[in-house]
Amino acid sequence: MAKGFSESSLPLFPPLGDADEAAGAALPGRLPSYIADHRKRLRSRFMEGGAAAMPDYELLELVLFRALPRQDVKPLARLLLDTFGDFNRVITATVPRLLMVKGVGEAVVQELKIVEAAAQRMMRARVMNRPILSSWDALIDYCHTALAHRETEQFRVLFLDRKNVLIADEEQASGTVNHVPVYPREVVKRALELNASALILVHNHPSGDPTPSEADIGMTLQVQEAARALDITLHDHLIIGKSRELSFRTSGYL
Repeated sequence: MAKGFSESSLPLFPPLGDADEAAGAALPGRLPSYIADHRKRLRSRFMEGGAAAMPDYELLELVLFRALPRQDVKPLARLLLDTFGDFNRVITATVPRLLMVKGVGEAVVQELKIVEAAAQRMMRARVMNRPILSSWDALIDYCHTALAHRETEQFRVLFLDRKNVLIADEEQASGTVNHVPVYPREVVKRALELNASALILVHNHPSGDPTPSEADIGMTLQVQEAARALDITLHDHLIIGKSRELSFRTSGYL
């Protein structure tokens, strides 16, 4: 009978930067039984009960297992949560900030960013090429996943066709913690290139408060005016905060 795979087996493709992770913490040779048993228990609990049955630090441990196959990852999982606050903020933290945490190297960053990319792609698949006005809750979930935990402002435009089907979602600009440059002429120009009939503007407020600034309101009205001149509808402008969002349409700004 062929020998089965175990924690003591070396991966076919070792994680990048593994030697740099948590210097001195990696365990040579066979993985100690208490660590191997712990990993086995966590994996079993996850398969039996799913993520809902696990606290953030245990779910984070599961992610770190692949990056650090030869050490106890519980201390690092707890340190990451202490540093950033919760699982979402760990996954979406910027690479420079992650690398400032002791024990985090290229392999850990890579695994965390794979999880982030997968989450965003799954949420995006729920809204792309679908009538957006009848998938509004899914759109809000996608915007929160993509933007709520960013540390700088990002401005995105959702382009819709005549049936209000989302045909493109593009980043137009990135900025600082409280400002992002937006050029209404470029927004409308891109809409024409895509043959879009309607727009939804989206940006985030890293402060967590989605209340629009005077600049936000002024820019939105400029985009609306430029779009209206070319028979393009501005459906809404969404500002994404940490735990809630603001709709210009619902709040009476449009």
